[in-house]
Amino acid sequence: MNDIKSYITANMPRFIKEWGSLISIPSVSCQQEHHPDMLRCAERWRELLLDAGVDQAEVMPSEGNPMVYAEYRVKDVDKHPTVLVYAHYDVMPVEPLEEWKSDPWKADIRDGRLYARGADDDKGQAMIQAKAFEYLRRNDLLKCNVKFIFEGEEEIGSPSLDKFLRDHRELLRSDIILVSDTSMIGKQTPSITTGLRGLAYWQIELTGPNRDLHSGHFGGAVANPINELCKLLARVTDEHGRITIPHFYDKVLPIPQAERDMIAQIPFSLDDYKRAIDVDEVSGEEGYSTLERNSCRPSFDICGIWGGYTGEGSKTVLPSKAFAKVSCRLVANQDHEEISKAFVDYMQQLAPKSVKIKVTPMHGGQGYVCPIDLDAYKAAEKGFEKAFGKKPLAARRGGSIPIISTFEQVLGQKTILMGFGLEQNAIHSPNESFDLEVFEKGIEAVVGFYTEYAQMV
Repeated sequence: MNDIKSYITANMPRFIKEWGSLISIPSVSCQQEHHPDMLRCAERWRELLLDAGVDQAEVMPSEGNPMVYAEYRVKDVDKHPTVLVYAHYDVMPVEPLEEWKSDPWKADIRDGRLYARGADDDKGQAMIQAKAFEYLRRNDLLKCNVKFIFEGEEEIGSPSLDKFLRDHRELLRSDIILVSDTSMIGKQTPSITTGLRGLAYWQIELTGPNRDLHSGHFGGAVANPINELCKLLARVTDEHGRITIPHFYDKVLPIPQAERDMIAQIPFSLDDYKRAIDVDEVSGEEGYSTLERNSCRPSFDICGIWGGYTGEGSKTVLPSKAFAKVSCRLVANQDHEEISKAFVDYMQQLAPKSVKIKVTPMHGGQGYVCPIDLDAYKAAEKGFEKAFGKKPLAARRGGSIPIISTFEQVLGQKTILMGFGLEQNAIHSPNESFDLEVFEKGIEAVVGFYTEYAQMV
């Protein structure tokens, strides 16, 4: 039997090659031109899971991009716990392409990191799960039933997964769900995500005149949709950093003092934080620290805004239309559908009669909190401790994975978020990467989870 460290060392070149085979498929779910690539990537994952040792694997249809389902059953299947591993194979667009230092669709290793789109989110982290499973299977150490469900629409809000879960409840039945799609506090400070913020997302369209107008002939006499859109969005937050949508905070619970004390113990340098993202000052809701703002409090952001002439040179135009994409990160207890409707009503109420407004709700999802007294959480904790040499901190994170709350609602199971990402991995940005040492330790941690969990249940 190979010990896990020796196994990883001996097989790491193959791991990287297989990882690269996934990366080379541009599975961008939000761009229609990459629709054929979604099936290609799903098929490649089916092959890799079969090679890793599952009993069966198949690409299953959904209302959108295909799902990958695989399973392995131990002897006396009903006497052992079942773990459902979730991941996603779709990735974000690579633009702006000119900011990449290497081809985003080709794994490039430098300075101990692998650079490419999907290096972390989520092809790299999903590979950690696959390789931990492979090690356990090949060394006859696995004492849990394991199921895999990989989807191709997470980056667009998982619109097809809810129905797929409902249609296949029995197939996906498990005792716990395991996900690697989150981050740690730091390479030397491992952590397990115990909470995620929810999300609500909209597109706004403002229409003024029926065509673009000459700004000299009409400027000052006709409302400019871009000007009005900027005024509208500026009113969504006040001078104290609070969101002004009526009833927005009605269900927001105060952060318990015990949790604030725990957050204060997390190693964090505000100066290093600002330096890393090259800003002179932070901003946000008054009365809260940066770590509280970006994990336990809601937020509002303009994700994109456009309209008028943006080409080379100048064009004196008063545009007919203006657009924006905006989002709110929500916290536990806030219902994303209630918040979505409240925002639409608020924008329609604030919009002046000089323009027409259309607000289109897009995707959203609920927040999530995981109890730290679950056997599976304790197993994950011990897995991290074995791999990283120290007990992981429990920490809420500011991102959103809407499907996590859906798992609980539809499948009736909690999720353990064993994420291995780092802030410097730059997910969703140019030059996304993954630390290879963390990749190896991640495999060790997941192996530790399975070993401990099988003994607890």
